[in-house]
Amino acid sequence: MTTQHEEMPLDVLFVGGGPANLAGAIRLMQLVQEKNLEIEVGLIEKGDAIGAHCLSGAIVDPRALAELLPDYRQKGCPLEQERCTDQFRFLTVGGSFSMPYTPPYMHNAGCHVISLSRFCRWLAEIAEEMGVMIFPGFAGGEILYGEDGRTVTGVRTVDKGVDRNGEKKSNFEPGVDLTARVTIFGEGPKGSLLRELHRKLGLFSDNAPQTFETAVKEVIELPADSAFLASDTTVVHTLGYPLGLATKGGGFLYRMQGNRIACGLVVGLDYRDSMLEPYRAFLQYKHHPFIADMIQGGKVIQQGAKTLSSGGYLTMPRLAVDGALIVGDSASMLNPQRLKGIHTAMKSGMLAAEATVSAIEKDDTSEKILAQYPASVSRSWIHAENYPARNFSQALSKPGLAKFIHIAAQHLTGGRGFKDPMPIEADWPTLKPMPADKRDAQAATPPGVDGTLYVDKLTGVYLSGTQHEEDQPCHLAIGDLRICEEKCYEKYGNPCTRFCPGSVYEIIDDPPGNRQLKLNPSNCLHCKTCEIKDPYQNIIWNCPEGGGPNYTVG
Repeated sequence: MTTQHEEMPLDVLFVGGGPANLAGAIRLMQLVQEKNLEIEVGLIEKGDAIGAHCLSGAIVDPRALAELLPDYRQKGCPLEQERCTDQFRFLTVGGSFSMPYTPPYMHNAGCHVISLSRFCRWLAEIAEEMGVMIFPGFAGGEILYGEDGRTVTGVRTVDKGVDRNGEKKSNFEPGVDLTARVTIFGEGPKGSLLRELHRKLGLFSDNAPQTFETAVKEVIELPADSAFLASDTTVVHTLGYPLGLATKGGGFLYRMQGNRIACGLVVGLDYRDSMLEPYRAFLQYKHHPFIADMIQGGKVIQQGAKTLSSGGYLTMPRLAVDGALIVGDSASMLNPQRLKGIHTAMKSGMLAAEATVSAIEKDDTSEKILAQYPASVSRSWIHAENYPARNFSQALSKPGLAKFIHIAAQHLTGGRGFKDPMPIEADWPTLKPMPADKRDAQAATPPGVDGTLYVDKLTGVYLSGTQHEEDQPCHLAIGDLRICEEKCYEKYGNPCTRFCPGSVYEIIDDPPGNRQLKLNPSNCLHCKTCEIKDPYQNIIWNCPEGGGPNYTVG
């Protein structure tokens, strides 16, 4: 029997509740009020609440925020730190030193430290007050198309109340067809709907492949007499240990309110060492004397992980298709040179909103008319800021001192460097084979776990608040288990057991001598590292019917 799906018609549908879409929804409602229009606007978010999937003490450049809401302070914007005072240090194995030169783009004067979770909740409150209908706990399951098979007409949400065998349970609720004249996709990095849209319309066909980084992050509560809290420093960025110069990435500490700090390590997913485990590297980072001294006496109160779209300008997809626009991290708007993407994401959402209103006024939401959006992006300060950084991520991926030589050359030539554009390699093919005698290294005990300041992966999952309905279809689709249990084990030692920060993937002998991949999908942090880094592209991440992390303070 065919399942009937209720239709909810809208004029505009925002898919994803991050800063890009929330800013876009607010800007759209501002235009609706200015022009006295009648436009129905909805926003869906897969997290159980807005901000639930946003763990990040983050630095925000307030440029877009001030354009959108000039009185953001008076409106109660939840700033953790009004001003940023920086340290930029290089960590050696046992010591550290201040970087002899800090590039202008690494200075954070005029920026604020925020909790992205709280910031998004605040934006959502404003959007709702302006008339946006917000539906948390609804994940987009598939894209709806018009009769031509190419025009996006909305999104069908994921069915709820389906058991692990695909059978309907007593509480079954079919997904809702949210139809819209314009659908704006802001799913964040590696969106599952964006993946399907690319397969159908080739969004990335003329572009370099998107590249990503995985960040393991914590919110740590420090004792009131902490030396770090007593200092003037609010922002610390580090390079070097534990990643060295062969792997792209670095660490950070951001001061927050209430004796809390955000601490994290970002690892570029183009890394080549099959033995690398981002979570283990994060623990090593925290144990470094420079970091350990600043977090001494602390307690982890929340932990999580997410991916970042780090490729920048050259990896941006086609931004407009018939009936739809792409914004924020989904569109590679993050500036890898500045390590910032909230302001560019917000601006992209605002520009998308302006193009959407114009198209609706003309009663034409074809790509030809919606192309006003990518044209506006090209004329905006997003382009002015991101174009000079177009080769930066590639330079940072160079091994050893070569990275600094390329970065210096780009700095002197306005981003061109020695080769323009620098080639970009996808993340998944970069791993080197693992020596046979190291295949079981994933079982090693992580360094210095004490359960309070240094916690293991499963404790971290608990501290993320992650919950999933146990009896639902597994949202991780494995194309061929034999690849995992034979080819991947023999060549790479099953790196999924290491790169996943939530212990979702295990290799077990059951019965003895019979290697099997075991999945623990209820541990999933929704970071999508697995789909990005799997060397055989054998893992597909799909939205579950609900749940996931529940971040509140970060």
